[in-house]
Formats: sequence, C-alpha cells, structure tokens
Amino acid sequence: MSLPDITPLKAWIGREAASEFMIDPWPAAALTAALDRNDPPGPGAPLPPFWHHLYGLPVVRAAATGPDGHAARGGFLPPVPLERRMWAGGRLSWTGPLPVGAQVTRRSAVRSITAKEGRQGPLVFVLVEHRFETAQGLALVEEHDIVYREAPAPDAPQVEPPRAPERAAWQQVWLPDEVMLFRYSALTYNGHRIHYDERYVREVEGYPGLVVHGPLLATFLLDLVRRARPDATLARFEFRALAPVFAGREVIAYGTPDARGAELWIADEKGGMVMRGRADFAAG
Repeated sequence: MSLPDITPLKAWIGREAASEFMIDPWPAAALTAALDRNDPPGPGAPLPPFWHHLYGLPVVRAAATGPDGHAARGGFLPPVPLERRMWAGGRLSWTGPLPVGAQVTRRSAVRSITAKEGRQGPLVFVLVEHRFETAQGLALVEEHDIVYREAPAPDAPQVEPPRAPERAAWQQVWLPDEVMLFRYSALTYNGHRIHYDERYVREVEGYPGLVVHGPLLATFLLDLVRRARPDATLARFEFRALAPVFAGREVIAYGTPDARGAELWIADEKGGMVMRGRADFAAG
C-alpha cells in the first residue's frame, strides 16, 4: 500500500478538547494494588509520575465506539485510513505536582499529522499535546505520539527488536498477565480490544497474543525509578515503544543512573529491547 493522502486530515490540526476532573484517591489506590505495591498516595500527596492517565478520560458512548474498541475515528482524532492504532511514545515535562484531591483542567490539542514509509509499510503519526493545570498553574505538559499502520499480511515476518543491554544498576522483573491488562484497561477506560479480546487480537490484528499497553510499560520504567530513587523529583520523561509485548511473557525494566537522571529500557523474554526511555530529575 502506498502512503495515504493525509491532506484531508490536516483539517484536524489545531482541534482542541478540554476536561475538568478531581484526582480522586481510589484510582491511584487501585493502580497501586495492580502493581503489587502497598503505598497508595493519600490526600495531598503528589500523584506518581505518569499516573495522570487514570484521570480526565473522555467518556465514549457505545454508539460512538469503533470496531477496535476505541472511539470511532473522525471525532477529536482524525480518521486515518490505516487499520492499526498504537501508542508510539511520548515526552513529558513537569513544572509542579498533581496532588491527590486537586482539581485539574486538561487541555488537549492535535499539533501535527505526518506520514512516512516504515519497514513494514506506510505509517501516519499524530502528535497530541496535553496540558494539565491546577490552582497553582501549569503542572504537566505531555506530548503523545500515536502511530497508525496497516494490518500486516498473515505470512509477514515478525520484526525483531534490537538487542538490549543485559546489565544495569537498576532492574525489576515484571510479568504482565491477563489480569493486570484487564485492570489497567479498566482504570484507564481503554476499550482497545487488543488488550483483552483474544479472538480479535489473533484473527483481526494478527498478533500472537494479547498486547501489553505501551503506557503500562512506561509505568514499569517509572516505577523502577521510584524504587531506586524515592528521593528524586521527576522533571522530564520520554519514551519510545520499539516492539509489542504480549501478555504472560516476562519483561525486565532496566535503568542506568547518571548525573542528570537515568537511561531506561525494557527487555523482553528473548533479550530484545521493546521500549527505550529517559528520565531527568529536577535540580536540588
């Protein structure tokens, strides 16, 4: 398939949406339990980094849901004519905390739409910016990279991820099973069927098993930072998904600290690097 004509999609650049919400303690307590921790943040405590994805989520009516379980295309996001939609990565900058109990306004905007030829066919990237504000002002800016691609042929070979370093100062083993994926989907109101519908993921999307959420893998990286450096305040975080991870397969989060923060990555059960990230700490 040739690159799709994205000229009509350019009309979505600049499209905006906003929501207001309170950081209720229950979703944070539920994710704490799902990650097998026993330290839920109490009232007034800062929300752990990346956990803002539990809040301010758009409510999608059943009639407005697409066949893949996402909101039907053509609303806030453009109707990209490629079958698969994935979270490719992102960049986040914190200028203040998001405390439990705080009232927050999230302002979202589509910033760019680009097309390129990938190793397995055409790709369309949509960049969405989210700005989170509390009564104290701007607290977080997130750039969210969404990638669309066509479904591969049934006999298409699986692209192997690059080899990951096997040693690091920090490491944490995770086994994202079906229960964890279900809980994370529920907590983030994520209806994408690749995370819970075994028949759909194999017969329609062509994956060998349920796909682990990209943001959940990013959460593993930041959980590693929290365990290794509980005294540090995060200023910036960026990550990029390199290959899919499937439920029931062990992964290892690694981190190598340096003067500014840490280089981070996740390796799958074969030693392939499936996600790369970088965390920078606030000065002082």
